[in-house]
Amino acid sequence: MSAKKLSTIAGNVIESYGNTAKNVIQAYQAGGERAVDLLQKNWNRALRESRSQLAAGVASNATAAQQVVCSYYIKGLTLSTNGAEQAVSQIVKLAGTGVERVAANASRFEEKTGVTALHTLAQASLPGALALSTLATKIEQKSAALASRIAGGKVEVAVVKRATPVKRKPRTTKAV
Repeated sequence: MSAKKLSTIAGNVIESYGNTAKNVIQAYQAGGERAVDLLQKNWNRALRESRSQLAAGVASNATAAQQVVCSYYIKGLTLSTNGAEQAVSQIVKLAGTGVERVAANASRFEEKTGVTALHTLAQASLPGALALSTLATKIEQKSAALASRIAGGKVEVAVVKRATPVKRKPRTTKAV
């Protein structure tokens, strides 16, 4: 149970939180798109009901204006969510690189100085890191399910299958 394993777990937690953030972003986008669809349906229904009271040009102008507003909203929603996803990807990449560098420098520090305090600290914090990793994975899975539910199953959610540390079973002796 070295710092390398702790850094792997930390990298998995960072990646899991990144996927959770992407799932939330996708849920936001899907919710925004559903809101526009609902607005368009209600607008069209209201326009049909009041069409007899409107002049021919007013109804077509109202429909055109509504379509323009909705298209700008969708473009803005798409741009903002794409930008947010790119930002999350960069943050996850930088954080992962930082964890890798810290782990490599910790190993070099221990080799040069002979002090194993960092190794001891890594061993002591490993159970907490494993618990956090498990929790982060569960949050990631729930956010993926929520994003898929909001989108009506239309989006591909971010969930990454990772190799999890194998827990060893305690040895048992056979009764004679």
